[in-house]
Amino acid sequence: MGEFELLARVRERLPPTGPRVRLGSGDDAAVTLPDGATATSVDVLVEGVHFRRGLASLAQIGHKALATALSDLAAMGAEAGEAYVVLGVPPDVDEDECIEVLDGMAGLAVATGASLAGGDVSRAAELFLAITVVGHAASPESFVSRAGAKPGDALVLTGEIGGAAAGLHLLNNPNLAADFVLKGAMDGLRAKSAMEALVTRQLEPTPRLAAGRILASRGATAMIDLSDGLGGDAHHLAERSGIGLRIDGGDLPLADGLAAVAAAAGRDPLELAVGGGEDYELLATLPPDELAGATRLLAETEALKLTRVGEVVDGKGVEIRLPDGRLLESAGFDQLA
Repeated sequence: MGEFELLARVRERLPPTGPRVRLGSGDDAAVTLPDGATATSVDVLVEGVHFRRGLASLAQIGHKALATALSDLAAMGAEAGEAYVVLGVPPDVDEDECIEVLDGMAGLAVATGASLAGGDVSRAAELFLAITVVGHAASPESFVSRAGAKPGDALVLTGEIGGAAAGLHLLNNPNLAADFVLKGAMDGLRAKSAMEALVTRQLEPTPRLAAGRILASRGATAMIDLSDGLGGDAHHLAERSGIGLRIDGGDLPLADGLAAVAAAAGRDPLELAVGGGEDYELLATLPPDELAGATRLLAETEALKLTRVGEVVDGKGVEIRLPDGRLLESAGFDQLA
């Protein structure tokens, strides 16, 4: 495999770029014509840390790499813009397999309106993807940071959580499937469908870009995507905003099938959902009078549920209270711990 031959094949398969890209892949640098304000984020997926080739196809790895980067833009309320990809290629990955990784990214780029505008390729000891994404908004004030939550705001969560963590358990423990059916009180067909959905949540996450823009338009005061788990990411938001968060564990929307996987694995479902990570849902704070409007818009335009899971209070830290009154301790996932 030659670098220049691979890059030529890559350029042939890239989907069309958006109107902001004047000059894309194939030159020394991309040229874009952004208007308004831009937000930039960098993310990386490394084999053995974030994925294993034995558990995911190369297309799924490409999809997930771009999805996790775009999720950061979703948390800012940004519109997807340009993506720049660095691919590290180990000796046992050939040219066709590199193209499979690209195809996974390209499919998501088309679905989200992102432009694959350039990047680089290099030999590496392990497969990795480092992705820089650029998002756009009309003005800097249109973006939502982690730092604006105010006491009295409602704490809301898109979609459901725990699905990705449950999917990872199923991938890592093939024998868990039988226990999943037995302990989950599910018939075989429903169990199979639930398992497939959970594994998909782990391998092919969906960046909530449209939801992020809707929440921003409804006055979201702070927002973060759930990459490291609700427990950890709620702490990040509370710390940056200088406030406290009170979360009602009984109100947390849990993925279908999570309880059955947790039972089969001997885990508490709430603890697995709160600490598992990689759901890439959005945790946001909203003025209470915007809650109904935001809920309606997400349901009508994205068929996505928005759940009030708590509130912003004076003070510091995060309190997750279980239905029996106990507090759930969870710090989320730390990649360097």
